Amino acid sequence: MGLDVEDLEITPRGIRVQLRRSKIDQEADGRPVGIPYGAIAETCPVRAVEQWLAHVRSVMPGYEHGPLFLRLDAGGRLRLGRLSDRGVARVVQRWAERAGFDPARFAGHSLRAGLATSAAAAGVSERAIMNQTGHRNLTMVRRYIRDGELFGDDNAARGAGV
Repeated sequence: MGLDVEDLEITPRGIRVQLRRSKIDQEADGRPVGIPYGAIAETCPVRAVEQWLAHVRSVMPGYEHGPLFLRLDAGGRLRLGRLSDRGVARVVQRWAERAGFDPARFAGHSLRAGLATSAAAAGVSERAIMNQTGHRNLTMVRRYIRDGELFGDDNAARGAGV
């Protein structure tokens, strides 16, 4: 199940996303997630969603209900219908390749792992990462964090002054 336009509320602080259901929420209780404005306009997720919605509404005036991320045809034109998980993976792989990475090593799930890794590298607590990603299990979130803390302030060699 993907996000719909009506699952979003754009606020002065960012986007409030109401997740209706997820892998860890099989009862579909839902939960809100906040995505703040980014410090860098070119990489800000809120601005990207605002720009995407402006584009969709310029092509489909009045588009207020339905999938947030729509399919594109071979010519790059928007089509009604939800972007598939495979479609998300193709987008991630295309951008990974443009950045000089092996696209075969990336998929849609890389975005979640990358958030956890980057947040850990920035010193964000595991608890805060779990709140954002929806992980309920510390062991699982630590798999996502990967090497984010490898050279952090809590490194024993750094503490020893080596």
